[in-house]
Amino acid sequence: MLTAMMKRLLIVIPSYNEETALPKLLNELKTTVFLNSFTVVPLVVNDCSKDKTELVAKHNGGNVLSLVNNLGIGGAVQAGIKYAKRHGFDYVLQMDGDGQHPPAEVNKLLQAALDTQADVVIGSRFLNKQGFQTSLMRRFGIKYFHWLNRLLTHKSIYDTTSGFRLMGARAINLAASYYPDDYPEPESLIFFSRAGLIIKEVPVIMRERQGGKSSIAGFSSLYYMMKVSLSSILSYVRKI
Repeated sequence: MLTAMMKRLLIVIPSYNEETALPKLLNELKTTVFLNSFTVVPLVVNDCSKDKTELVAKHNGGNVLSLVNNLGIGGAVQAGIKYAKRHGFDYVLQMDGDGQHPPAEVNKLLQAALDTQADVVIGSRFLNKQGFQTSLMRRFGIKYFHWLNRLLTHKSIYDTTSGFRLMGARAINLAASYYPDDYPEPESLIFFSRAGLIIKEVPVIMRERQGGKSSIAGFSSLYYMMKVSLSSILSYVRKI
C-alpha cells in the first residue's frame, strides 16, 4: 500500500529495434532496489520496430506502449510523457533501450531531484569522467552543444546530449504539450531553460550500447549537428 509520501516514477524506455539489449535491461530493472520514497513502473515505448522488440519486452515482463508509426526518439519519449501525465505520475525517467544507462545509477538522479527540487536532472558521463566516454568525434559534438547551450541559456550543462534524464511535474506538463521530435536532448534543455525550469546535472557511469545500432554515424553526424543547431536556435526564440 502506498503512503502519502511516496512518489510515482514512470521509466520511459524509447526503443527501436532493441530486441538484443532489452532483456538484460528489463531484468536489471526488476532487481534494482530504488529509493524507498518511489514506486517505479517501467514502460517500453516500441517505436514501430521491425524486429521482435515488442515480443521481447512483453516476454521479459515489461509494460509496452507500441506506436503505429515510427515517430523517432523525441516522439517516442513524448508518447511516454503523455502516458505519465494521463496516469498521474510524479516523475518521468528517460532511459535508452540499448542498455547504455545502468539501472543502478537511477537513484543518483532521484536523490538529486529530492535534494535540490530540480525540475530536470541530467545524468552526465563527463562530470567525473568515469565509465564509457563515447568516441572522440561525438565528444567534440557534445562540447559544441555545451557551448551552444551556454550561449543561449547562460547555463553550463556538459552532457547536453544525454538521454538519461529525470523530469518532474513542471517538465512533464511542458513536454506533454511540446517536445522536439528527432533529436530532442539538446533542444529540450533550451526550451526548459527558457521556461524557467531548474536543471541540474549529476555524474553517472554509463556503458557502451549493449546491442542495436546508433542512428547517428558518418554523414548523419553532420546532419545531426546542423539540424539540432537550427532547432535549438528556433527553440530559443519560440514563444513559451
